[in-house]
Amino acid sequence: MVSPGTSLLFVENLRKHFPIGIGFPPWQPAAHVRAVDNISFDVSAGETLGVVGESGCGKSTMARLLIHLIEPDTGDIKLNGLTIGAKDGIPIPSMRSQVQMVFQDSYASLNPRMPIEESIAFGPISDGVSHKEAMERSIDLMAKVGLEPAMFLHRYPHELSGGQRQRVNIARALAMQPQLLILDEAVSALDKSVEAQVLNLLSDLKAELNLTFIFISHDLNVVRYMSDSVMVMYLGEIVEYGPVKDVYEDPQHPYTQALLSAQPSMDPDHRRQHAPISGDPPNPINPPLGCRFHTRCPMVEGMCRHTAPVLTSPTKTDHSAACHLVTGAINPKPEVPC
Repeated sequence: MVSPGTSLLFVENLRKHFPIGIGFPPWQPAAHVRAVDNISFDVSAGETLGVVGESGCGKSTMARLLIHLIEPDTGDIKLNGLTIGAKDGIPIPSMRSQVQMVFQDSYASLNPRMPIEESIAFGPISDGVSHKEAMERSIDLMAKVGLEPAMFLHRYPHELSGGQRQRVNIARALAMQPQLLILDEAVSALDKSVEAQVLNLLSDLKAELNLTFIFISHDLNVVRYMSDSVMVMYLGEIVEYGPVKDVYEDPQHPYTQALLSAQPSMDPDHRRQHAPISGDPPNPINPPLGCRFHTRCPMVEGMCRHTAPVLTSPTKTDHSAACHLVTGAINPKPEVPC
């Protein structure tokens, strides 16, 4: 067990470009989709890292790279200081007993022909745990996630609601006794009352089992509730990273500012009259030069069009942003009134 505050997961220069089409010569791809483009971050033991961004920004691809469901093109992923997949590091099968993932589609994640008891026990049995111990672990975890074992263990996935299936998926992930749990839109398909129950369940399990979370979501309020730190992604890159309180109360990157200001206001006297940003993200096959956000940024200057910014912290804290405004290379424009 890693002590709280110690680095558990370290990611450096992680990249994944997907080849598409047939070019010339015929064995060469015509182009590449730059899904994840040289990102680096660190997750401490006991921390919850929230990951936000528009659809297509690379969040889910990044999650799959971390557990090697997709092989990265380049980059290092270290768990407890050991490189995953390296000869002198952690073998991928061993890593998967320490890092587990809960997917968005709760039904597609379960075998429809396997009862819940066996679904939860399948992972530990495959990892060498005895059948008896795996079944005992299955019963214990069903109770932990709030499902009565006597009522649910012998049911099949189609007999459960969406919230119940997601609880089963959480129990199945915990059956491997992981240190790190990756939650990829784990509550986005649930209605709000069930979502609140699952979020509270995750918070309780995190404290009880000393877990570390990477929490991916489109819902900014949910990320704020769950996370200690937050990472904002745009077009395969990290544009802002820092403690959740700092990022939400003092966003540095114009994209983060736009995301937060796009949240609906509960006060009719403070309704936004203008869209914070317009247009769609650029094509990830051929992203723009310089800052990738400059085609939609209201603060854009000439430098943004040809020079890519790097993650920089203006106050020498953990809060950093990839924007020339942060470095002082360009001066901010006056805000447009809402």
